[in-house]
Amino acid sequence: MALLSSKKYIAFWGYPDPVVMQNVKLDYPDADWLDLDVDFDAPDFNILPDVSCKIIKNLVNNAFYYKNNIVKVIAAIGKEKCDSGWYVAHLLKKFGFDVIETKFEQLENRKPIIYSTSNLPLIDKINLIMNSIPSPIKVDCEYVQPKFGFWGVPPNDIEILKLFPNETHVYGWTRCCEAGVPADLDLEMFVDEDVPTVFYAQAFCAKGALAKYLADKYSGLYIDIDDYATNSVKAKIEAFLRLR
Repeated sequence: MALLSSKKYIAFWGYPDPVVMQNVKLDYPDADWLDLDVDFDAPDFNILPDVSCKIIKNLVNNAFYYKNNIVKVIAAIGKEKCDSGWYVAHLLKKFGFDVIETKFEQLENRKPIIYSTSNLPLIDKINLIMNSIPSPIKVDCEYVQPKFGFWGVPPNDIEILKLFPNETHVYGWTRCCEAGVPADLDLEMFVDEDVPTVFYAQAFCAKGALAKYLADKYSGLYIDIDDYATNSVKAKIEAFLRLR
């Protein structure tokens, strides 16, 4: 993804404090949002070890690649993200980035779950949820009875979501984001027990422990992917969906 050299961006990752995001946007009304978690195919600046979570690599490499376009970095560093987010925020400061650290760990005032349980394609569900973090997006949709579930974070290889039917509900951290409570562990651990669910974790992510536990508990399919899904992983998903 190429960004215009004259364009300015407020970069962020995870689910930062919404009040902080609003205040920064007021300071930079003409700047667009840039979610550093997303894979924009930026080159590897070799800041992190090879065996690092690809999402964390994304946010570091994106930050360096688009450094001249970024006016501010809003970094989620609490339970709503991960320890790696905290460490990387510290590193980016050392490299001269203007970083605001936020923790958004409140558990009250959950927002309604709409997209996670809708009839939209799974990839659209998850993109809408994540794109709504800086600015809420309204799309018409209807509740659908689930045939399958997808638990976890938005995968680096977002295209694997196209393997799932529209009747797939979203669980895990992504559903917590839609509810506005990204640090709510109870909600993150929730799944409908009778819904066959794929439990996804990015390789080298601590959430793999939750994904594996839940997959064993509910007879789901546990998968982890480092960068992009291999044909073997895709075949496992397709077989699970077909046979269940």
